[in-house]
Amino acid sequence: MELDCSAVIADVWLMLDGECDDATRERLQHHMDHCSPCIEAYGLEEKLKRLLSSKCGGDRAPDALRERLTLEIRRSVTITETTITETAVTDTRLESGEA
Repeated sequence: MELDCSAVIADVWLMLDGECDDATRERLQHHMDHCSPCIEAYGLEEKLKRLLSSKCGGDRAPDALRERLTLEIRRSVTITETTITETAVTDTRLESGEA
């Protein structure tokens, strides 16, 4: 299966972080072995990851920031779940009204 370059570039971080399975890693590597723009992008991403790691490695975000982010994430998830639930209820009412 041929991968296009945008799919490879999108998955480069998964590969760099060791978060893809062996089959995905092999497909990405095979594509990059034959595509110089993708291997160049991979090299840039790898350098960026190393730079970030060396500059930020071991640093921990301040507790106030971590708490604020946690609250925002929970708020976003709650809003999404509420919206989905309300939509499902609305759809059910419409179907009942038409029958």
